[in-house]
Amino acid sequence: VIVLGGDGTLLAAARAVAHAQIPILAVNLGSLGFLTEVALGELYPTLEAVHENRCGTERRAMLHCQLVRAGKCVAEYSALNDVVAGKGTIARMADFDLFLNGVLICNYKADGLILATPTGSTAYSLASGGPILVPNVDAFVITPVSPHSLTNRPLVVHDSAQFEIRVKTTPEESYLTVDGQVGTPLCAGDRVICKKSSDHVILLRLKDRNFFDVLRTKLKWGER
Repeated sequence: VIVLGGDGTLLAAARAVAHAQIPILAVNLGSLGFLTEVALGELYPTLEAVHENRCGTERRAMLHCQLVRAGKCVAEYSALNDVVAGKGTIARMADFDLFLNGVLICNYKADGLILATPTGSTAYSLASGGPILVPNVDAFVITPVSPHSLTNRPLVVHDSAQFEIRVKTTPEESYLTVDGQVGTPLCAGDRVICKKSSDHVILLRLKDRNFFDVLRTKLKWGER
């Protein structure tokens, strides 16, 4: 599959084709293009490289998310970047309890809570003070957004874990967002259950370009 657009276009395409395990070649027509690293002028040389088997592939982990309300699953999502439980339109903190494999981590009073994959660690999570995870690391990162506590810090956990966010706020105060593109309002008592998806995204990559090249080029990594 050839995806023409920005990172948002790639995220939508990835959720659509991940179950089929079809490799994706992402061509940047947007602005930043952190994930869509092939420039438009490189399209035809890259297609030749694919045809001649001179391109590598990267497997990117995804999250599977279920929204459980009154004991029933009312929505399911897959995410390449992140799942975010955040405050709604009212300028008031949201209130969540977070469990890891059934064990309470802590209560978060914050603008939101981000569960990010290694791919998503360079997106909203990074902007909220989270760490960068190398794409092949078997981990997820939990990043609170503007927590009302000096001790709430990002947490990196193994990707075999199951997360459960228990919502303690009203629909006007919290919202579930997947990859920044789809979502639904959250109600008090809702449970958002997330784990590593059985699907993954396969990205075609140029062999002469690596993750740290992209960090330096796109995010100006290491520059003063």
